[in-house]
Amino acid sequence: MTGPTPAAAARARRQEELALRTVASMDQLWQYVRGRRITATWRQVADRMLVVLVAAKLASAQGAQEYVTESVTEQGGRSDPGGRVNPEAFAGWAADGRALTSLLELPRITALTAIAAGTPESLALQAGRAQLLRIASSEVADAGRLASGVAIASNRACTGYVRVIAGGACSRCVILAGVVYGSAVAFQRHPHCHCVHQPAIRRNRTPLTTPRSYFNSLSQADQDRTFGLAGARAIRDGGDIFAIVNARRGVYTTTAYGRQVRATSEGITRRGAFYQSERRRAVASGRATRATFRLRTPRLLPEEIYELAETHDEVLAMLRRFGYLR
Repeated sequence: MTGPTPAAAARARRQEELALRTVASMDQLWQYVRGRRITATWRQVADRMLVVLVAAKLASAQGAQEYVTESVTEQGGRSDPGGRVNPEAFAGWAADGRALTSLLELPRITALTAIAAGTPESLALQAGRAQLLRIASSEVADAGRLASGVAIASNRACTGYVRVIAGGACSRCVILAGVVYGSAVAFQRHPHCHCVHQPAIRRNRTPLTTPRSYFNSLSQADQDRTFGLAGARAIRDGGDIFAIVNARRGVYTTTAYGRQVRATSEGITRRGAFYQSERRRAVASGRATRATFRLRTPRLLPEEIYELAETHDEVLAMLRRFGYLR
């Protein structure tokens, strides 16, 4: 397995450490907010929070130009920037374009709304605190990612970017590892995501970390934590890591096989892989034609398969039928 360039790995570590320090600073300031005087005590620290967040976003955006140049060079390319990235442009506004002052009002509003709905003050304050820390972490990471994206898009040596996943990445991020995107494709992220761009260049043919190679690099405990006990077990059994992770997007409970089971709506539309596979099975067995087929079998999640199957051979057969094993 070949991982990210040294520059990309260093950039990821730096950005994550910066986000963690910012979260710690914001957490300290939140301690001054009091339940019975939320608005008044919030106003006493709001300006300091704004200063901390702007400074952190600026620091996150700084170095993007140098990082891209270094990463291109490490891959054997010659950096050819079409301009200079302006870090200040990523510091004064939220990633979604709104003013940071407006964004930082949300935790206060969340706490007040919770109290108005009858939530105990301590829990309301916890909700506001959690939102504040999410905002701090995400805004700092986004500033660095946006600056890196601009540096990549404006560098004529770059053909796009590759996603470099940070340590402890969630399963949704893991399945995007090593995918090459064009410069104009938005970087998918979620709250607390610390993945970063790595420049892609034409001449580079070095294989990057793939979802499967990253999974194999984890201990069994970390595999179980990231993908869930059943999901990780299914992947270890040879299951398709993409199908297993994507199945989590449409989970619901239904009755099948004489019991309540958890299933997924992923892949069950007419164009979905599971729908088409079940239709082929029905047509081949003579139970239906392509025109008369109706999907009635829920697509089980891996954990339900392990509960229902009685032998390892049955496990493999069901994993294959439900699209987790090819």
